This record gives sequence, structure tokens and C-alpha cells, in this order.
Amino acid sequence: MIPPIHDMAQRLLEAASGKARFIVALAGPPAAGKSFLSGRLCGELNERRPGIAAVVPMDGYHYDNAVLAPEGLVPVKGAPETFDIDGLRHDLARIRRADRTVAVPVFDRPLDLARAGGRLITPEHRVIIVEGNYLLLDQGDWPGLRSLFDLTLFLEVPDEVLEARLIERWLGMGQDQAGAIERTRHKDMLNARLIKAASMPADLHWSTIV
Repeated sequence: MIPPIHDMAQRLLEAASGKARFIVALAGPPAAGKSFLSGRLCGELNERRPGIAAVVPMDGYHYDNAVLAPEGLVPVKGAPETFDIDGLRHDLARIRRADRTVAVPVFDRPLDLARAGGRLITPEHRVIIVEGNYLLLDQGDWPGLRSLFDLTLFLEVPDEVLEARLIERWLGMGQDQAGAIERTRHKDMLNARLIKAASMPADLHWSTIV
């Protein structure tokens, strides 16, 4: 069981002591709470040491619909093959060097597109929290990310909780009830089950529902 936020923040500060950069992977299925928890953890770290932490969201590396459409992949956007894993790995390697500012993309969910250069990771950001679905996936090229992380965390949330959250998410984005259920059960939950079944073991697991 992962410690509470304030305990984890202290653990990360101690682990990062003396290091120019300490990179944490926070992985888990869709709607597990990755964005919420990474934001809270980043806030806790920065409250203790202003400017020490930043978040890199994997969602920023979604391929654009203009790239996915010719391949017929827009309907499965969010699946492992719809991300620029090489771009993510390249940026994380640059971030690990901690010798210059690195611009990373962020995903605009309402607009369904990534915004290039949406966030700057500076050398002063010594603790980097990378959050995303497939960071620990043991398939394709994804295992190549593992060596870039100093600590890995995995969020475990029951399927029924994930499904309820995902339906609410789609409803909040303007889908009707039938559309929200369809997207949840025949898209997001397929990815969720893949992540649970095919992710490499993490250093720490969080089974608390947040």
C-alpha cells in the first residue's frame, strides 16, 4: 500500500536528495485517478520545496486525429498504438539529463488534441512525476521506458468503479447516456483490462479508491 500523499512526498524528497533529477512513473487504467493524484503529490512537494516538482502527462503524446484517421485508428484513440512512444521516450531522456529546459505537450481533453509545448520542465524541477496509462506496459516498445524511472507506482481500482467514473466523464463531455456507456464499455474498459493484465510489476501499488 502506498503511503498517504504527505508521507509519499517526504519519501520522494529523501530519495531525490543529492540528485539533479528523480523521475517517478504513476501508472494505472483510465479513470484510476492518475491526474488527480499526480497533481496533489506535485502540489505537496512544491509546498515543501517551492518549484521542485512538475508533472509530465503521457496523454500529451497522443497522435493527432489527422495522423490516426488514415490508419483507421480514431475509433480506438487511447489504445497503446495511438501514442507517440518514441517522442515520449526521447523527451524523458532529455528531462533525465537535467541540463536544459524541455517543453512537453499536454492533452486538451475537451478539444481532443495535444497542445505542443504546453508545459516547460526546467532544471529546477528536480522531481518529475510522469503519469499515464501505459508507462509500465510490458508490450511493444513500452518496456523501453522503464529504465528512465527511478520509482514506479501503480493505481489499482476495481473495474466497477472505473466504469462508473468513465461513464460520468463521457457524460460530462457531452455524450448521451447510450454513447457514454458504449465508449466506456467498448473502448476505455478494454484498455483498462489490458493495463491491469499486462503491466510490469510496480515498486508500489495503491489500492485506495480516490
